[in-house]
Amino acid sequence: MSDGVNRFLGDTPGRTVVKLLVVSLIVGFVMTVFGIYPIDILEGVRHFILELWYRGFAALGRVGDYLLLGATIVIPVFVVLRLMSYRR
Repeated sequence: MSDGVNRFLGDTPGRTVVKLLVVSLIVGFVMTVFGIYPIDILEGVRHFILELWYRGFAALGRVGDYLLLGATIVIPVFVVLRLMSYRR
């Protein structure tokens, strides 16, 4: 049972919690430096849904823009992480 949990988490639960706390602290600091708060993200999603509803589905084209914009960050990070884990 614990082997399955360790495999799912990628490490022991205690070490995973410590890693998540450290990463959360760093991300929280960076978000604060840039003035980004969770409520802003939620308001952005709410605003997008309302715009989609009010302006019709022509706004749906923005989803493709968001997808491409996000992919420019996510895909290279994914490739680098996979390459780093491949070397182990």
